Amino acid sequence: MAEEKTISSTTKRSYWRWSKTDFFPETSFQTLSSYKTALSQTCPRLSDRLLARSSSTDELVTLQKVSENPMQKCLTWWDLIWLSFGSVVGSGIFVITGQEAHNNAGPAIVLSYAISGLSALLSVFCYTEFAAEIPVAGGSFSYLRVELGDFVAFIAAGNILLEALVGAAGLGRSWSSYFASMIKNDSDFLRIKVDSLPVGFNLLDPLAVVVLLVANGIAMSGTKRTSWLNWIASLVSGAVIVFVIVFGFIHAKTSNLEPFFPYGVEGVFRAAAVVYWSYTGFDMVANMAEETKKPSRDIPIGLVGSMSGITVVYCLMALALTMMVKYTEIDVNAAYSVVFEQIGMNWAKYLVSICALKGMTTSLLVGSLGQARYTTQIARAHMIPPFFALIHPKTGTPVYATLLVTLISAIVAFFSSLDVLSILTLWNSNERGWLGYTAAGLLWFFGTLGMAFLSKQRVPKVWGVPLVPWLPSLSIVMNLFLIGSLGLTAILRFIICSAVMIVYYLLVGLHATYDVAHQNELSA
Repeated sequence: MAEEKTISSTTKRSYWRWSKTDFFPETSFQTLSSYKTALSQTCPRLSDRLLARSSSTDELVTLQKVSENPMQKCLTWWDLIWLSFGSVVGSGIFVITGQEAHNNAGPAIVLSYAISGLSALLSVFCYTEFAAEIPVAGGSFSYLRVELGDFVAFIAAGNILLEALVGAAGLGRSWSSYFASMIKNDSDFLRIKVDSLPVGFNLLDPLAVVVLLVANGIAMSGTKRTSWLNWIASLVSGAVIVFVIVFGFIHAKTSNLEPFFPYGVEGVFRAAAVVYWSYTGFDMVANMAEETKKPSRDIPIGLVGSMSGITVVYCLMALALTMMVKYTEIDVNAAYSVVFEQIGMNWAKYLVSICALKGMTTSLLVGSLGQARYTTQIARAHMIPPFFALIHPKTGTPVYATLLVTLISAIVAFFSSLDVLSILTLWNSNERGWLGYTAAGLLWFFGTLGMAFLSKQRVPKVWGVPLVPWLPSLSIVMNLFLIGSLGLTAILRFIICSAVMIVYYLLVGLHATYDVAHQNELSA
């Protein structure tokens, strides 16, 4: 009876509340004295959290109670396919293809897209297992908590979320640039220059902020509504892509494919490292598992099916472009728009521009859904204040979590230019020999072979990655190779951000999760 009264009083609390206990309800943060006591116990608490593991029951049942209201199970595999399409097929295919075909791969850019697509598909297999096994918002975070513990889960989640927030800010700036270029031949036309600010942060972009606010506002209004809007917009985009492919092959010349490898095999891999950006976004869709009706069926079909189809579409678009015009004559800034002008179809460039803008818009929409749900699960674990885990009783969406990611990405987009947000560069090693690659390949092969003879510590109950450990191992090595495309600046930013996350964890997250874990043990 007492438990029923507690639940009843909890459900009657107003959603729109703002108190210290909503942000820091844990014992360690009740008073300054209790916090000092907690800090003095940092080492034993850290040892406790490093060794402890969450359970599937905790992630699926216990943590969801923190949100007070449930998310609505309203998505099917059909929704997930189109959410993936809307999230992944953004501006990347239109912006990067011409640049990499012209500068690095030539007609072999189609192979670059195939290689990056394979790498992305292997990652999708892993994310699918995470989401299907533990179908909650932010399934990969929960999976890491179960397998590797709080600390690893927090650092991984923090970097994934940071990447998503910076990516959203970059999309907002790209949207603003593209829109301004359609009005006037100046991508900075709608920005405000402030000379007193440092270069890279001195072009203020209010339009990018507005775009982010609108996209995130729609995401807050309801998941199914957002899915419908994405589906309609993606149908339009799909029609334009079919047009590009069909008319591209109609006006194609096989002579333009010669030479096929003008920059060698090395150029193909250099381009593959860059065009991988065109495939990002599927991880945000994996965060929608909690709102999926039949996760064990819908998630594998939705994620694996969509990424397979997107890879084929990208390869066909890249092939059509390089067959329409010689790779040396491709415009690196607006490849598809210019190529249609070159064949006398000036009106088609507007279709391409609309499709690119639509792609960026739906990427923002779906990204907003995924970021907020990932944040929700982190908040449910008390690694950030549980206030951000609250689900609105009417919309069934995490409004506070959405507002948090919106505010951060909007601030970053307002100040930071695209060259600051875009940190992908080319492979930096000056020593590129087949001897080194062969040695690395043999090391990977025998290392994976050794793992294949080890007994499995955990067998998936619902859906698992096929050909374990070969496919996961191949995914890791391909992603490590693509990480080689990151410059020193990117590595330094990663180190600095990770260091900040560790400091936060030691000062706040560690003590909050320790209190919650031991309170749960006492209540059990």
